[in-house]
Amino acid sequence: MKDHATALPRLADRSDLSEAALLEHARYGDETAIGLLIRRYNQRLFRVVRAILPDDAAAEDAVQEAYLAAFSNLAAFRGDAAFGTWLTRIAINEAYQSLRRTRPSAPYDAVADQVAHSDGRVIAFPASGPGVEEELMRRDVRKLLEQAVSDLPEPFRLVFTLREMEGLSVREVARLLGLSLITVKTRDFRARRLLRRHLEAALMGGFTAAFPFAGARCDAFRDRVLRELAARRRAGH
Repeated sequence: MKDHATALPRLADRSDLSEAALLEHARYGDETAIGLLIRRYNQRLFRVVRAILPDDAAAEDAVQEAYLAAFSNLAAFRGDAAFGTWLTRIAINEAYQSLRRTRPSAPYDAVADQVAHSDGRVIAFPASGPGVEEELMRRDVRKLLEQAVSDLPEPFRLVFTLREMEGLSVREVARLLGLSLITVKTRDFRARRLLRRHLEAALMGGFTAAFPFAGARCDAFRDRVLRELAARRRAGH
């Protein structure tokens, strides 16, 4: 069998390569390919995991563990689903495992009951007045969005993140989370209703700016995952 150097040409640092090509190189431990795949999925994975976990630090740890699990065992990816779907499922599993380690999870029925008796209110919000919405938009709209989404009950928050922030279809979300189409639609609708009551004026077109995970932050995270993968290979894991 040919080694990696002869079996595959050296991968250029290009972001326009197909996912299949990147995966082929990643299976051989090519750090450039792994790094490019991490950059492609950092935003989605961080947002999805952050929809489950209570803070950025816990979310970053879970995403890192998901990448380490995935890239250390790429042979398990058979291509039955899209790579992004497979990776997202791993990240969701890591997030829930982290949640179970830190606190018992509330049953969904209890969460739904809490919402049903709260008249749909999720967060308190200042009364409207001249210039209030404009000032909020100028000052801190991203933080406002993040807080509003974070305050949603977790079952609604996860579906909302995948549908509205990541743009997945109802069918894709249902397949990813193992839910029925009706359940996905219902949770998305309830999330929208909870948010709209207080934030409609401030949030017009702003969801794509929430929970950024790009630029220098993305690159530093990618480098950390690559270092950990290299250390595990040296240790024979």
